[in-house]
Amino acid sequence: MAKKIAVLGSTGSIGTQTLDVIDHLGYEVTVLSANSSIDLLEEQARKYRPPYVAVANESAARALAERLRDLPVSVLCGEEGLKEAASLEENDIIVNAVVGIAGLVPTMAALEAGKTLALANKESLVAGGRLVLETAQRTGAQILPVDSEHSAIFQCLWGDGHREHLQKILLTASGGPFFGMKKEDLQRISVEDTLRHPTWNMGGKITVDSATLMNKGLELIEAVWLFGLRPEQVEIVVHRESVVHSAVEFADGSVIAQMGVPDMRLPIQLALTYPERLPGKTRPLSLTEYGSLTFYPPDFETFDCLRSCVRAIEMGGLMPCVVNGANEEAVGLFLQKKIPFLKIGELVEASLSLTEYRKEANSMEDIKRADGAARAFVRAQIG
Repeated sequence: MAKKIAVLGSTGSIGTQTLDVIDHLGYEVTVLSANSSIDLLEEQARKYRPPYVAVANESAARALAERLRDLPVSVLCGEEGLKEAASLEENDIIVNAVVGIAGLVPTMAALEAGKTLALANKESLVAGGRLVLETAQRTGAQILPVDSEHSAIFQCLWGDGHREHLQKILLTASGGPFFGMKKEDLQRISVEDTLRHPTWNMGGKITVDSATLMNKGLELIEAVWLFGLRPEQVEIVVHRESVVHSAVEFADGSVIAQMGVPDMRLPIQLALTYPERLPGKTRPLSLTEYGSLTFYPPDFETFDCLRSCVRAIEMGGLMPCVVNGANEEAVGLFLQKKIPFLKIGELVEASLSLTEYRKEANSMEDIKRADGAARAFVRAQIG
């Protein structure tokens, strides 16, 4: 039976690839959503004819509603609209591909509704880790990871009923476009330089995060929550070919890795078909074509964001939320060409001084306060 899928963030990289997988599987789309880019959203709505579309920006939602007057579709808007879209009764799976902390609201709504959540929004667990997991446990909702690395870990642990055997995970990283460079090499890096990723095709914010290695820091925090680990149980390994998507080491020294060509449609499809594995569109992996695979330690000295994320999860409480908020604000400033590349890491590291947020979050309001404080801190630093 065809599943009914809500795709939140449908106009982004993960969202469009999810729709490609849905086309292949013959599943039904119940919801499409975007922030404010309604041209592509209108095109998607006309193709998939979902009963609902959601737009975070209210003026854009009104414009889209006018454009779609000829279709039997309800246009939801704002934060409340996104919550409604994520909790609709007819949804079988909610794919959360919303970028940034804005994705936490639909994550919580989907989990409160007891739905299966295919999670591509890592900030949900970074900012709201304990609250997210407690909600899922209370309602019986299932969280399936979509990030290639977390999907890989999930697959390596699939069927292993003895989690006490888990020693650590090896979280792989492409290294980004500036692999091997030192801080002196990065002083004149432009926005255009930053947006050229060596392996993955992603949106602007995520591509910048990959270049600063903030993305990998957020993934480390997410892995701690998702798999019930201590920070020291996550080892980051730079793997330029992006063939080994991550690996798990067990107490006896055995290591199980999940491998495949670097194609996000593979983990997306698994999240949609779990617990089944169906034929996909991804080409098979040929190790002989690659010939060799390389692995390197991460450069914590050059990439401040990565080091700051490790410190944040070690400090605990809402500190991961703080560094995430600081990063989102700083990346926005960088993309507007208001600060240089290296300033992103400096601002994220400086936000660790907000130690009053080492306490755990008890509510969404706690998370919003920490996020807002981090953003205000960053703006204050640049005048």
